[in-house]
Amino acid sequence: MDLAELGGFLKSRRDRIRPREVGLPTGPRRRVPGLRRDEVAQLAGASVDYYIELERGGAQPSEQMLAALARALRLNRDERDHLYHLAGRPVPPVGGAAAHVSPGMMDLMDRLAGTPARVITDLHVVLVQNPLAEALLGPVPPGTGPRAGFVYRWFTEPAARELYPPEDHERHALTFVADLRAAAARRGKRDEETRGMVAELLERSEEFARIWARHDVAVHLMDTKRIVHPALGVIDVNCLNLLTEDGSQRLLWFSPVPGTDAVEKLELLSVLGTQDLAADPSRSAPG
Repeated sequence: MDLAELGGFLKSRRDRIRPREVGLPTGPRRRVPGLRRDEVAQLAGASVDYYIELERGGAQPSEQMLAALARALRLNRDERDHLYHLAGRPVPPVGGAAAHVSPGMMDLMDRLAGTPARVITDLHVVLVQNPLAEALLGPVPPGTGPRAGFVYRWFTEPAARELYPPEDHERHALTFVADLRAAAARRGKRDEETRGMVAELLERSEEFARIWARHDVAVHLMDTKRIVHPALGVIDVNCLNLLTEDGSQRLLWFSPVPGTDAVEKLELLSVLGTQDLAADPSRSAPG
C-alpha cells in the first residue's frame, strides 16, 4: 500500500482527461485542461472533501470507491489493477460487481445520454448505468457477486418479477436460464462464481431446476420487453446488447418500440427521474 503514490496517480489520470470525454461541459473559464477535483468526485459519487483527501494521500479508499474512480477516470485494465495495488486492495475478479469496465464501453454509454443504458456482467450484475436507466429500471441493488445479479434474484426474490407483467414471466425465465447456461459454458467448470450460483438456484428454485434440465442455451442479444413502471405503467422497449470480445460484459440500451406510446413515456422519464423509485429499492431490471 502506498497512499501517497495513489494520490499522485489519481491526479495524473484526471489531468489527462478532457471534460467532453466524460460528458461534462468545457466552459470558457477553465484553469486546467483536465478534470477538476470536484468533477472527478461527481463522476465517482464521492464528496469533494473526500476526493481531495485521497489525492493528498490521507485516506484508503474502499474497493467500491476504487471501482468508481477507475470508471470515472477511464482507466484501462493495467491502470485499474495498479490503482488497487497502491490502495492495498485485492484486484476484483473478472465477473464481480466491481469488475473493470473498459474505457471504450464507458465512452459508448456516455454517448447514449438520451437513452436508458447500462453495463452488466454475463451473470447480469449491474456495473454502471446512466440516470435514464435508473429511472426506467431502478437503482443498482446492494450486494456483490452473482447474488446481486438479476438472474439470481429473479428466481429467489418474488419482488424482482414485478418489473414485468405476469404473463411475460415464463418467457423471461426461459431466456435468463438459456443465457446463464451459455455464460457457464464460456467460463468453464472451474469458475466458482457460476458453479456456486447454479448450485444455489437448483436448491432454492424448483422453476429454475425444471428449466435448467432442458439444457437450452442462447446468448441474450436482443429482446422486446414490456417494463412495468410505477408511474408510467407498461412501457414497450427494444433491449439491445453489445458484448465485449470475451463475452464477460455487455452494454444494454433500451429504445421505444415503434407504434407504441413508449416514445412519450421514455421522454417523461427525464422529467420524473428516480423520484417514483425511491420507495421501491427492489426494482432493478436486467438486459
